[in-house]
Amino acid sequence: MKRIIKRMTGIIALVLVAIFVTGIIYFEIEPENTNINFNPANAQSETDKTIRFNSDGKLKILHVADPHLANDKHFDASIWVIAEACDVEKPDLVVLTGDNVKPYDDPEETKKLINSLMNIFESRNIPVAVTFGNHDSEAGPMSRKDIMDYYKTFSCTITADDSTDFKNCATFNIPILASDSDEVKFNVWVFDSGDYDEDEPRHYDRVRAEQIEWYKETSAKLQNENGGKNVNSVVFQHIIVPEIYDVLKKVDSKQPYAIEHIYDEGEYYAFDPENVNYGTLNEKPCPGYYNDGQFDALVENGGVLAMFTGHDHTNAFGVRNQNIDIYTSLMTRYKGLAYTTQYGYRVVEIDENDTSTYETRVERLYDVFDFAYIKTAEENGDKYSKRIAFELAVKGKVQKVFLDMWKSAVELFTNRTVTYPD
Repeated sequence: MKRIIKRMTGIIALVLVAIFVTGIIYFEIEPENTNINFNPANAQSETDKTIRFNSDGKLKILHVADPHLANDKHFDASIWVIAEACDVEKPDLVVLTGDNVKPYDDPEETKKLINSLMNIFESRNIPVAVTFGNHDSEAGPMSRKDIMDYYKTFSCTITADDSTDFKNCATFNIPILASDSDEVKFNVWVFDSGDYDEDEPRHYDRVRAEQIEWYKETSAKLQNENGGKNVNSVVFQHIIVPEIYDVLKKVDSKQPYAIEHIYDEGEYYAFDPENVNYGTLNEKPCPGYYNDGQFDALVENGGVLAMFTGHDHTNAFGVRNQNIDIYTSLMTRYKGLAYTTQYGYRVVEIDENDTSTYETRVERLYDVFDFAYIKTAEENGDKYSKRIAFELAVKGKVQKVFLDMWKSAVELFTNRTVTYPD
């Protein structure tokens, strides 16, 4: 009898633990963020958009990918996540690589969401490079050009000027000046990789031929002004290049963590252990169907150290192709229960004393907003930050435990590394 009671007690305890864990994972809170500013741009202060290395020779870039801001229950917390990331990292430059704001039939609704996003940076005097993804202009009456013109009303915005007239209009470069002079020491390329091509059914778009010609001309001009030497640089854009599949390894579909090629049905890929790999590959990379030769042009011109893309929300990996690192960055927003461990942001840092290299790291939200952060928020009387950070920390840690167990099992039974250092 005692043995039966003991067994029943153990079963009940396990059930209660399961219920508790399930409750943590599936419980969502929807508090109100009272710090959101919906005012238009003219209510804000001026931001210096001349980007130069700091007095210590460093430059920090915050990559914000795929906020997908919309009038939904996740909006308040998403704004909070982006604002807090700025306060934690204190970047010198923020790059928004598209799918920033959902377009609505009423332009005023779209503008209101843009206000809420851009006022984060405007109020902190952080310059922001803005380009677009496939969703920014796919609905509503505002064209890509209309939306870009509205972003320009914010003094913190860096985007294309009126000298370029591309279909993918948010294409430009940002010269990074020396800390103590106006010498161009580095360069940031920002490409608008478009939305969809003209086929039916449509595929994802790409950086087009006219943009590539602009890149070649602008690169040649920078090189000429730099005494004939390349100005080292990095690239930011929404959609990854097709050459990503050239440096993944074709594998059997049954291999753990194999992902199917987006266009070639029945072809599966995974990290190639012989290549340089970083981070996690959780979903198929989604480049454009056609290829106008952007990556070839980057390789040919030289000086490009890395490309940073968004679009593939739960990927945070990098691979090396012909001495250019190709990265994807995590979706920077709050999304309730979905992929709590796979949301965050990327930081890129450059030192003007050696611009031939760079450092980058991925920060997942549950690591940034951890229990120490919760304690600080509580001490400061910040109830909203405490509640959201608690949810991210708890759900993220629980999900991470299960993910780590699965990865360990895969490595144990297949002798295959499935995750590389971020």
